[in-house]
Amino acid sequence: MQKIVVAVTGASGSIYAKLLLTKLWQLKEHIAELSVVITENAKQVWATELEDKGYENLPMKTFGVSDFNAPFASGSGQYNTMIIIPCSMGTLGRIATGVSNDLISRAADVVLKERRKLICVARDTPYNLMHIRNMETITLAGGVICPATPSFYSKPKTIEEVAATVVDRVIDLAGLPVKTFRWGADDKA
Repeated sequence: MQKIVVAVTGASGSIYAKLLLTKLWQLKEHIAELSVVITENAKQVWATELEDKGYENLPMKTFGVSDFNAPFASGSGQYNTMIIIPCSMGTLGRIATGVSNDLISRAADVVLKERRKLICVARDTPYNLMHIRNMETITLAGGVICPATPSFYSKPKTIEEVAATVVDRVIDLAGLPVKTFRWGADDKA
């Protein structure tokens, strides 16, 4: 059973966070603890993009970005996985340079130093050279960069289905079971 923290930053792509949190909650029998950190910018972007404030009613434990008493702010909290979705380039840069100025960057630092799983769902385009170098640094430190780049071979028909192609990939990367389209499989989920 995993302990997972999901961080939501102010990058565009709130639909990814909403879908991931929904799917993780549905997988709660595989998760010992599920915690969330959401920035103030993320709340604004969520309300704008999704036209709701669903982040106010999340069924999992939520923490503020200044709450360094959160269990995942220390390696002794033994969280296995951190997923940052969407991951802004500012957050990515702070993690890559070791700046732990809030709970998200501190938790990412902890996950990397403990050699656990950090998944950054980068959401920006195009990338500049600083973005690419920061991605390289995080990758070399053991993190996984999973750009919010949907796939289309499953023939998604709605925006939620398009976003789910990324979210299902993230769930795969986290090592959790997910029923999804599998290339070359007879059962196309």
